[in-house]
Amino acid sequence: MSRSCAHVGADGRPCRAAPLRDGSYCFMHDPEQAEEAAAARRLGGIRRRRESTLAVAYELGGLQSVAGLRRLLDIIVADGLSLDNGIGRLRVLIAAVSTGARLLEVRDLEARIQALEAMQRARQRRTATGSIPRRDEPQRP
Repeated sequence: MSRSCAHVGADGRPCRAAPLRDGSYCFMHDPEQAEEAAAARRLGGIRRRRESTLAVAYELGGLQSVAGLRRLLDIIVADGLSLDNGIGRLRVLIAAVSTGARLLEVRDLEARIQALEAMQRARQRRTATGSIPRRDEPQRP
């Protein structure tokens, strides 16, 4: 049986976080950890604001698409090129080239898959309408 934090919110719902090892409350609700929890909340808010500011400044929409990954790679390459010449700069650029090549492969494979899927859908529509005889049907003269 798992334990949960003893804190009950203003809405009457209990906190579902696990309590600290030798306590009844989780880190965020333990009265002995109040200062540290407040600092953590403050840092979390700063981080979220910083993330949204950077996303706007760099026009970064996210990493859920190839386009988002490519945008981040562009930023990394630009920053890498501004570094002083040295091993660190070379490593950044080599990694960027390698990653960029993989993104190009993914883009090409996605295009090929979409073309094949479109051909398959067209073939299925023609078969369903009787335009193309199925393999198991005899050909008409």
